[in-house]
Amino acid sequence: MDLIARIAQVIVPVFFIVAVGFFYGRRSRPDLATFNRIVLDVLSPVLVYTALAAKEFRLQDHSVLLAGGALLILGCGAAGWALARLTGTQPRTLVPVVMFNNCGNMGLPLALLAFGPDYFGAAVALFSVSNLLHFSLGARITSAHARTRDLLLSPLMVATALGFASAASGLRPPDMLFTGMKIMGEAMLPLMLFALGVRLTALRREDVPRGLLGAFARPLVGLALALPLAWALGLEGAARGQLLLFGALPPAVMQFMLAERYRQEPEKVAAMILLGNALAVVFIPLALALAL
Repeated sequence: MDLIARIAQVIVPVFFIVAVGFFYGRRSRPDLATFNRIVLDVLSPVLVYTALAAKEFRLQDHSVLLAGGALLILGCGAAGWALARLTGTQPRTLVPVVMFNNCGNMGLPLALLAFGPDYFGAAVALFSVSNLLHFSLGARITSAHARTRDLLLSPLMVATALGFASAASGLRPPDMLFTGMKIMGEAMLPLMLFALGVRLTALRREDVPRGLLGAFARPLVGLALALPLAWALGLEGAARGQLLLFGALPPAVMQFMLAERYRQEPEKVAAMILLGNALAVVFIPLALALAL
């Protein structure tokens, strides 16, 4: 019962905000275009920088976890390619969906609630590693014509580079400015969950069959690889829990934007992502049961 209560304390606040966004979206049909631009260009970069540059975040303490996250992403990509060949699905459609998870919208708030602020910097670092691979290798997998240079020069990637540089050097803005930046960045966490709820209103009944493969493969493959990987790397405690949670997260919302930009079956990708995030209510408690 104690474990159930701990899991509930983590997932209930997260899914409550998602539910509020869903019902608001059903009623008001808001346009998220401007919001998405603000999140990508301002709030996400500020959150990433302040978490990585924080005095309590020491990069060397989390190097094994970050290596595990990178290996997990690459392993999921290999499994996604094999699954695509086995099912006759376009690899450029399925592989990035299985490979990259929603470690921003859903992963960061879950990590904060599950493991506390002391380990939040590690979750942001995992998010940064995932974005780096997604905007480079993931974009190239989605389309041979992807302009990786433009993606890597985005505000989010620049903030990631600056954050890791601050973590390594100890140089950061004065505390008064840094506090304001932290307030801005932390405001993004509930806003991302709310926006995810709004996006789920786009899921239609006819999308379910074509979205099932990616929706189930992403968390199942991730967990199946995360468990032995955590053991092999000797991860324990919060580090082990973070890798398991990272593995069980649903597909990345960002992948729909890339699929739409490069016209790589965006309708099918959207179905996989939306259904996968809806199914998070099943797989996230499973991961937390293994992690806590």
